[in-house]
Amino acid sequence: QLQLVESGGGLVQPGGSLRLSCAASGFTFYLKTIGWFRQAPGKEREGVSCISNSGRSTNYADSVKGRFTISRDNGKNAVYLQMNDLKPEDTAVYYCAFCDIVTLTGFGSWGQGTQVTVSS
Repeated sequence: QLQLVESGGGLVQPGGSLRLSCAASGFTFYLKTIGWFRQAPGKEREGVSCISNSGRSTNYADSVKGRFTISRDNGKNAVYLQMNDLKPEDTAVYYCAFCDIVTLTGFGSWGQGTQVTVSS
């Protein structure tokens, strides 16, 4: 059964850092482009970043460029999102899913997500 399980969220002060993890199972992980998405209260879900199956190509939303870094470990079937210099507007539930790297559009199965709250 296909699964993508997010973890690593929490409460952090502005300027702080968090590292999110996405554990994948039930499909051929190394063949898939995977991305991170987020949904803030009252807003639509948006693409944050995607990484190609090899890890050689990435794309980021303008709002996170220079602050967030996506990476993957195909040996561990995992994708990570290192988030630095967090801002209150980064507060959202973060999800991982299959991704169109050009449009930062997610598709397929969605998990429960992990809550990130940036507040002093």
